[in-house]
Amino acid sequence: MTKKTLLSFLLLTVFVLNTVAQKITSPKEFFGFNIGDNYRLANYSQTEKYFQLVTKQSERALITEIGKTEEGRTQYMMIVSSPENLKHLEAYRQISQKLARAEISASEAAALAQKGKAVVWIDGGLHATETVGSQQLIQLYYELLTRNDAEMKHILDHVIILLSEVNPDGQELVANWYMQEKDSSKRNMLIPRVYNKYIGHDNNRDFYMMNMKETQNITRQHYLEWMPQIIYNHHQSGPAGSVIAGPPYRAPFNYDYDPLLMTQIDGVAASMINRLNVENKPGYTRLEGSSFNGWWDGGLRTAPYYHNMIGLLTEIIGNPTPSAIPLVPKRLLPDNATPFPVMPQAWTFQKSIDYSMSLNYGVLDYAARMKDKLLYNIYQMGRNSIKKGSEDTWTVQSYKIDTLLAAYERDRKSGRAKDNVSGWGERSLPVSYFDQYIKAKELRDPRGYIIPADQPDFPTAVRFINALLQSGLKVFRSTGAFSVAGKSYPEGSYIVKTNQAFRPHVLDMFEPQNYPNDFQYPGGPPIRPYDVTGWTLAFQMGIQFDRIMEDFSGPFEQVPYGNLQTPPASVIPASGDGFLLSAAVNNSFILVNDLLKAGVDVFRVKDAIQGLPAGSFYIPAKGFAVLKTGNTALGVPIMAASAVPGNKEKINKARIALFDYYGGSIPSGWTRWLLEQFHYSFTVIYPQDIDAGNLKDKYDVILFMNDGLPAADTTAATRRRTGPKPDRVPQEYQKMLGSFTLEKSLPQVKAFLEKGGKIITTGNNTALAYHLKLPVTNALVKTNKGGKTVSLKGDEYYIPTSILEVNINTGSPANYGLPSTTDIVFNNSPVFKLGAPADDIEVIASFDAAKDALRSGWAWGQSYLKGGIAAFKATVNKGVFYAFGPEITFRGQAHGTFKMLFNELYQ
Repeated sequence: MTKKTLLSFLLLTVFVLNTVAQKITSPKEFFGFNIGDNYRLANYSQTEKYFQLVTKQSERALITEIGKTEEGRTQYMMIVSSPENLKHLEAYRQISQKLARAEISASEAAALAQKGKAVVWIDGGLHATETVGSQQLIQLYYELLTRNDAEMKHILDHVIILLSEVNPDGQELVANWYMQEKDSSKRNMLIPRVYNKYIGHDNNRDFYMMNMKETQNITRQHYLEWMPQIIYNHHQSGPAGSVIAGPPYRAPFNYDYDPLLMTQIDGVAASMINRLNVENKPGYTRLEGSSFNGWWDGGLRTAPYYHNMIGLLTEIIGNPTPSAIPLVPKRLLPDNATPFPVMPQAWTFQKSIDYSMSLNYGVLDYAARMKDKLLYNIYQMGRNSIKKGSEDTWTVQSYKIDTLLAAYERDRKSGRAKDNVSGWGERSLPVSYFDQYIKAKELRDPRGYIIPADQPDFPTAVRFINALLQSGLKVFRSTGAFSVAGKSYPEGSYIVKTNQAFRPHVLDMFEPQNYPNDFQYPGGPPIRPYDVTGWTLAFQMGIQFDRIMEDFSGPFEQVPYGNLQTPPASVIPASGDGFLLSAAVNNSFILVNDLLKAGVDVFRVKDAIQGLPAGSFYIPAKGFAVLKTGNTALGVPIMAASAVPGNKEKINKARIALFDYYGGSIPSGWTRWLLEQFHYSFTVIYPQDIDAGNLKDKYDVILFMNDGLPAADTTAATRRRTGPKPDRVPQEYQKMLGSFTLEKSLPQVKAFLEKGGKIITTGNNTALAYHLKLPVTNALVKTNKGGKTVSLKGDEYYIPTSILEVNINTGSPANYGLPSTTDIVFNNSPVFKLGAPADDIEVIASFDAAKDALRSGWAWGQSYLKGGIAAFKATVNKGVFYAFGPEITFRGQAHGTFKMLFNELYQ
């Protein structure tokens, strides 16, 4: 063999060996079907094994564990890029972090932008019954590892791609449920419970609170580890008559964003829709073509906006069971929202997968082509935020414009001002109005916030701080006592300044949201907002903080990014007269429940004692041993009693039942999670359990949380049972079937109350008060010209999810530990007024009769709230009925009103 022949042979051998090493198992080879085949779904156990297998087969990918799910499965993140990039992965991660935090010079940032790689996150499966998301990610991973064309090489050279199945538990449940039917025509998504262990669809409502393990895993990668410049979140389904809804989104967007963020979303969106159009894939709708806007924080797509990151959400049609695009005439005509309409037609799962691939590559191609700009622009937005937080800055809010216009209109009518109309027909006003109503000194944005360590419920304040840290914010802690603006603060207080890159998120957590008045036309109905309009977390959690308007300093040390805090450990003093725990501290209830389970006597003191509020807990001296072994990390202050209190009442564990139904109630699921967090024992019950009767023999308290009961205007004749047919449900889930009915369930509830039971209702389920004929009526009505009582119209009264202030009846044991006013989450919630004289009704919370209640969000027609009852207690025979109109446990966020529930959960 000649040298030339030998060299050729060796080169061929290397090529063959490399080809063998790079043979990637296809989805068809592994799963037995192509991704996108009708009536086929891969579950998470299979997907997990596939990801692990093909990662080993490829030099383009790595796989890493990012945490456990609520059900204990491993959540993975796959990292895809060129082999060369993977060798220097840590360096690229640090570049991404440095640019996002923007704590470097512009010249260094420019150099790093040239050197770094764009980071793009693409996920799937968050909402598990939206099966396109989880399945397209499998196909995308395979294609990223096997495509060798010029476009793919360009993407791999310039982009680091992070892929994650973000709801493993849900994918396992839904796929197994769907595939259990041998007859494909019977396959369905009628799963028996929510597809995230506790909260189902609300797993996309947790991204500033981070209650769920999956959310914690994701946000750690987004805001602490990788800081992606683009985050793409797959969902479904698109609006009827379209294939997909995507960016750019309709108004309004939040006023705190950097304008560069919004125009960058436009840029990526153009790449996505253009790719579909080039490939002759119609049906993309955007802007007013769908309901999605850029206002709300809290979703996987929207929380990135508050971190200067491009968040993308698409909603696509399609399921493994073939479907069709219906005829929706208004979507057939091309317009700005839908430039390329789709015609009615049959639709397969494969088409949805194909569209998803096109959209993914539209994003990745944009990231590769715009790599330098993406990296530098996230730095520039961060620098802009730091600058705004370092000087006097005014954010123009809709309410300021409304105030300005109202003042000008008054002056115009009185002759003190007159219109000046431009050539474009726009009214231009004297600049003095801008100076007075927009740029007045008192309307400046704060320079920072101080959370004092001596507030009544400091452990909850620490939980709030941890939510900020998990979101990647810069937080300081004082190492000594200090003073700012004439006020003294103790050591251990926390400081959050606004001169940081993620300033929009800082403001979002402390400041009110001011949603604009948004109607279809003047005098017309409101345009329904996407999810929440006001959510200020510090308000929801009842945190005491001070807004600091000038620059300030002190003995502050930065908490390392993402380093979660614990409150000062509980210290147990020596005492022969027993111990006191404050009713104002939420974590006191954890300690009390642990004491009760250990057999220790616990009492509630009915009067204020030793500086603690009424309702605080007394533990006799013999409880010392259990207290000593308790959870000191809870941070509950334990006070030595100066004497054995007199006016006290012993409490005992209650037998708690929590109502749920087939398919799963999200509010009930949140409550289940909350009760577990605070160590309450409880039993989940279903309609059949209610109908079986003898409830008082089994339970002391029944919780009906927000949904699942007949509405107030429902009659027995019109109430219909819902849910799957029993023969379609496996035996283990049969007990969940049925619904609460006025014919069978209501009499059992009445019997439970007659025997001394306690019922707690929230939100929509307070309608039970009307079915029980309690002496309350709906406050949100008016009398028309004919003298008839009618409901208010949307242009008269409309309050989507917002934060309102209520007055608290501090004399009621239901409100032990609460201040005289508190913030509540209100979502077009019930409001009551007393009917006939009602000696058996005690008002728990009410709206002030003299002032508006809105604290954050949007409230149209607030006058109808004034003097209304937000919550009440009614004595019913030997039992007690509670109605809380507001969402007192809202998504595990409303720590400020948790006590309204906790106070009722003892005997």
